[in-house]
Amino acid sequence: MSGPSQPAPHAARNYAIVTAAYWGFTLTDGALRMLVLLHFYRLGYSPFTLAFLFLLYEAAGVLANLVGGWLATRFGIARMLTVGLATQIGGFLLLSMLSPQWSAALSVAWVVLAQGVCGVAKDLTKTASKSAIKLTAGDASGTLFKWVAWFTGSKNAMKGVGFFLGGLLLDRLGFQGALWTMAGLLALVFAGVVGFVPPLMGKSSASKSVRELFAKNRGINLLAAARVALFGARDVWFVVGVPVFLYASGWTFTMVGGFLALWTIGYGLVQALAPSIVRRSDDGLSREVPAARGWSAALALVPIGLAVAVALDAPHLEWVVVLGLGVFGFAFAVNSSVHSYLVLAYAGSEKAAEDVGFYYAANALGRFFGTLMSGLLYQSGGLLYALCGSAAMLVACWLVTLALPERAVVQTLVASRHFTSP
Repeated sequence: MSGPSQPAPHAARNYAIVTAAYWGFTLTDGALRMLVLLHFYRLGYSPFTLAFLFLLYEAAGVLANLVGGWLATRFGIARMLTVGLATQIGGFLLLSMLSPQWSAALSVAWVVLAQGVCGVAKDLTKTASKSAIKLTAGDASGTLFKWVAWFTGSKNAMKGVGFFLGGLLLDRLGFQGALWTMAGLLALVFAGVVGFVPPLMGKSSASKSVRELFAKNRGINLLAAARVALFGARDVWFVVGVPVFLYASGWTFTMVGGFLALWTIGYGLVQALAPSIVRRSDDGLSREVPAARGWSAALALVPIGLAVAVALDAPHLEWVVVLGLGVFGFAFAVNSSVHSYLVLAYAGSEKAAEDVGFYYAANALGRFFGTLMSGLLYQSGGLLYALCGSAAMLVACWLVTLALPERAVVQTLVASRHFTSP
């Protein structure tokens, strides 16, 4: 009986290169989010308008993930990484052309368009990067879980640094100067990917029809549905509700940006530590799936408790929200990390990029819905409505995880042992 598989030759090198490239991308992507949010809030835009600025960014990710997964399988991961990075650079330059002399309607339309380009870039790059992990890791219950957790956690920690960077660049260089600087940083990352990532990495036989592209196994379909609810539940109060609530409570922009940066960094660190928190099983599913269910149930209790505190107007409410957000971030980080592992455990090896793309299309759909509802609910009923929306989506997420298979795709895990990237 063979022991656990080991990473393919040069796997650690390829993993490190792809992770470093995605760090650079995520740093600028986090900076962009804070840059746009703070710049346009300072100009007097309403909560719903702020949410609207990000809608095409999130909506574009749905199609980008689906198409990106197919393209990564058809043309290789390295090519899709370079396409994603080049697209992001184009989005930054497009956004930098925004003129203060334009009307409000034209400015909003231009920003939404540029954000849409950046949304495509983000999800092309993420799908290619996450797929690379499936190809470089040897076994699902050991190396795969650790590498997925570290990749996801370090990426989100870098996004938190990006939040701080966005505020800093806005203060020091202004809106246009900040965008040019970020475009220059990504150009260096682009050169690194071209020079060091194996050009044929992940190239395989892609699906030949739309029906085949969507014909995923039961585990991936259920996990995708849970992901829609999970990320919608986060963004419904995090995208607009939390920063606007804290600012309205007397916090400065620097305090709000700094707190969100620290929260995201801490969230990323917890994700990286998830393999130490969740007990792993030999088959890669029998303990991990119940963990997804338990952490989803625990997470749902947090916005329910916070909604009660807001409804009762608890003393020092902003600090109650800050503490609650910390608890939420911990539980959400473990949930997200387990989900990110499970999709790769359920995914096939030869079409891993397509499976991952399908799953992250659901992720983008959840972010889109959460972002839309964040503006609508906060403008309608403040933080209370946003928290109630989050709680409802998390209950839905928990219900879906109850149906996740615990014994599946054993053949996929075995097959991955024989797949090596060039």
